[in-house]
Amino acid sequence: MRVVADQQVEPRSFAAVLRDVVSLTKPRLSLLVLFTCAGGMWLSGLELPLHLWVVTLLATAGTVGAANAFNCFMERDSDRHMARTAVRPLPAGRMEPAFALLFAASLTVVSVPALFIGVGPVPGALGVLALTSYVLAYTPLKARTHWAMVVGALPGALPPLMGWAAATGKISAGGLTLFAILFLWQLPHFIAIALFRKEEYRNAGLQSLPLATSDVEAWRWAVGYLLALVLVAGSPYLVGVSGWVYGVGAVVFSAAFLAAGVRGLRTPSTVNARKLFGASLVYLLALFVLLGVDAVIR
Repeated sequence: MRVVADQQVEPRSFAAVLRDVVSLTKPRLSLLVLFTCAGGMWLSGLELPLHLWVVTLLATAGTVGAANAFNCFMERDSDRHMARTAVRPLPAGRMEPAFALLFAASLTVVSVPALFIGVGPVPGALGVLALTSYVLAYTPLKARTHWAMVVGALPGALPPLMGWAAATGKISAGGLTLFAILFLWQLPHFIAIALFRKEEYRNAGLQSLPLATSDVEAWRWAVGYLLALVLVAGSPYLVGVSGWVYGVGAVVFSAAFLAAGVRGLRTPSTVNARKLFGASLVYLLALFVLLGVDAVIR
């Protein structure tokens, strides 16, 4: 037991410390990234060796984890002002910032070379682009402009393209369609979060579309992005990555997602913003399930 400032502080268990270290990588977000990366590999339609799957997913997980850990380090002060982030180890004071920085740097040093050497130069370059744009562009821009949302959609959309490039060795139409869908999907998803967490963003000193304009204007942008998504969602069918099952399903689910946005534009409210957020999660899962089912039955 340590004594600090005349107060007794119980030593933390190894499991508790480990949980905090893992939390720096934002596990739920990292799992989504791995899911889309694996989807890009599988949809290439190629027979891939097991070692390529393992190295690609592990190196991608490390690269994404590093980006998220750098983000936690850089936003440790603003995180104190948001309910969902105040409990993270850095703003809560359970971890020294220097340790988080060292952890992020260590993941980078291991994962990025693994992508280049174990997977290939194209997915390696895409991994570097994802890491640097997230850490050096998106993260610092969040406190300066609401356009950071669009910048942040770039690294978020790269994982399926990385998976495609890992399988094929190049960037081609099939991977680009997956990139475009995920890029556009993130924008109404982000806007929904910014709408129902507007005051938290304000308190944390972060910029968002609703704060910079108005709720109604944010809903207009969300509907605009959803219209673009409707046009792009069927592109895997057009380039031969999927068949008619996905093509039809993509139209149906895209229309439903758009309807959630139109409903919010007609009646702006926190409830409708949360519904749009929920619809965005269902939509992304539905698209990838449709792609998987279509690939199996073709």
